[in-house]
Amino acid sequence: MFIRRTQTRNRVSGEPYVTYRLVRSERVGSAIKQTTLLNLGSHFDLPQAHWPALAQRIGELVHGQQSMLAATLPEQVQAFAQRFAAQIIARQRPVPSLGAAAAAPGRARPAKPAGTSARTPAPINPSVEAGELARYQEADLDSLELAGPRSVGVEHAALSAMRQCGLEDKLSELGLNRPQIAAALGNIVARMAQPCSELATHAWLKDTSALGELIDYDFEKMDLNRLCRASDALYKHREALQEHLFGQARSMFGLGQTITLYDLTNTYFEGVAAGVSKAKRGHSKECRSDCPLVTLAMALDASGFVRRVQFFAGNASEPTTLQGMLMGLDAAPGATVVMDAGIATEANLTWLREQGYHYVAVSKLRQRQFDPSLATEVQSAGDVTIKLQRVLDAQGHVLLYCHSPTREEKDRAIDTAKASGLEAALAKLQAGLSKPKGKTGTQDVATIMQRLGRAKQRFARAAKHYEITVATDPEGKRVTAITWVKRILPGSAAAHPGVYCLRTTLAGQDNATLWRTYIMLTELESVFRSLKTDLGLRPVFHRIDRRVEGHLFISVLAYHFVHTLRLQLKAHGINDSWNTLRQALATQRRVTVTMQRRDGRTVHVRKATRPKPRHQSLGTILELGPNPGRTHRVLV
Repeated sequence: MFIRRTQTRNRVSGEPYVTYRLVRSERVGSAIKQTTLLNLGSHFDLPQAHWPALAQRIGELVHGQQSMLAATLPEQVQAFAQRFAAQIIARQRPVPSLGAAAAAPGRARPAKPAGTSARTPAPINPSVEAGELARYQEADLDSLELAGPRSVGVEHAALSAMRQCGLEDKLSELGLNRPQIAAALGNIVARMAQPCSELATHAWLKDTSALGELIDYDFEKMDLNRLCRASDALYKHREALQEHLFGQARSMFGLGQTITLYDLTNTYFEGVAAGVSKAKRGHSKECRSDCPLVTLAMALDASGFVRRVQFFAGNASEPTTLQGMLMGLDAAPGATVVMDAGIATEANLTWLREQGYHYVAVSKLRQRQFDPSLATEVQSAGDVTIKLQRVLDAQGHVLLYCHSPTREEKDRAIDTAKASGLEAALAKLQAGLSKPKGKTGTQDVATIMQRLGRAKQRFARAAKHYEITVATDPEGKRVTAITWVKRILPGSAAAHPGVYCLRTTLAGQDNATLWRTYIMLTELESVFRSLKTDLGLRPVFHRIDRRVEGHLFISVLAYHFVHTLRLQLKAHGINDSWNTLRQALATQRRVTVTMQRRDGRTVHVRKATRPKPRHQSLGTILELGPNPGRTHRVLV
């Protein structure tokens, strides 16, 4: 076989271009016939001096032959040889096992691996006809090789969730063609399996993942621009996709549509991102305020599925985003909105009431009242007793004071640390009154008051509970003494450690129901953390607005399918994080086993490795077959 360079013309435009083919010469009667084994495309960039070595190495790999010169070949030649040999083997006519055919005569033909054409070319050796391959083969053990390892476990689970939700059909309905759908799936699956930048995703799909074999698409031929354009297409159809996926989730899990949870997060840019309109400085939840930020707002159902996403500038104020997100959400009449204190401003609460929403929110009221003798009790999921006391405010809304022993322990520890820090600072100032000025001591009133102000600011949580007196000389120029007395303010958080207050319009519900409604928000924040930490939301490397928002939207889509899998597992008592599940699934690979028979013919078998016990348990629950991609047998 050899490589041939051919100049041809575009049928539409008539423009000339060059294409490359891997060709085999054979004698047919008195004539020499050339057969194309593989079209290498127009972007084949290997220097011509390496073509003979490449053709020879491809033949060796296809026929399972050992080569003494293989180790001396350039890395680029080796990479091309392995890629093209795998494609040639994949395009050969699959040979069923005689034993398997006898045992299961109605068994469907195995799916073709990635790169397989709908049109099957003639065998690479025309003297060999495909036939039944006996289960037992006599092979040279020294010739056995394992090649082409690619990850398949996480891809299989991710694709299963997508197909349950009808994603491929929906994308086709929206007008995406087959390569666009493949690129879209590649973006989302990569975010679930190997979250990284789009550039790294492109390399992962080409070199590491077996996703192409599961969807019958050759990612090695896909350029980076197509992958990025698929991100644009997903973002363009975000409204339709959100509506479709949420509807599918409601149908799959029998969800109601009564409660909406609202949350915001942000991510940071690597670099200045001067060309991104929403890249603004703000408060980073990842302590990366040194970088420009962009904000992602999400409205979720009580089950944790996303109903709507919207993107804001990095300096967006949380309270101002609520109305725009809920407008047109088509929530059921009387739907309940659950939110944290940062969003629950008086203006937002008033607007929610005017729009017919109910709400449950953490109250910003500074004065707390809690009487254990008037409280009812409820058990948390961790068998912790929570005490609840109901109070009605002037508007007839419920103020539910909740006491948690775990939170009390945490509050007391923080209060003790802050009080100790403040008292240490005061003691240092007091001791400095008797020290010489050069020994960090001072009696100057202005200096003392400045240092005292800094201490109060640093330990503000504790400072409000201290009465601090600064005594001066008659002239008022020198400080003579600093004294302090601790008095806990009535109704403050320190007076009622472990107590927080919920404010709600759901006056008809009992205390336990109200508390559990709010707890859904805290539980979902834990689930939602997978989007922020496990699905590549941070950081952002793009510098074009639509690509930035497309990057974030891909993480949102990945979150939907991760949450689908986790809810299915949760129904069977498995509550592991996605990172833990991903590690268990990621151990499975697809590999090709090559064996040379005594008669010189070569058997190639490609299939998935046996799943480990943990993977097998997860696969049983998720109804995943143990051999994703099935088995592909080729006799050359």
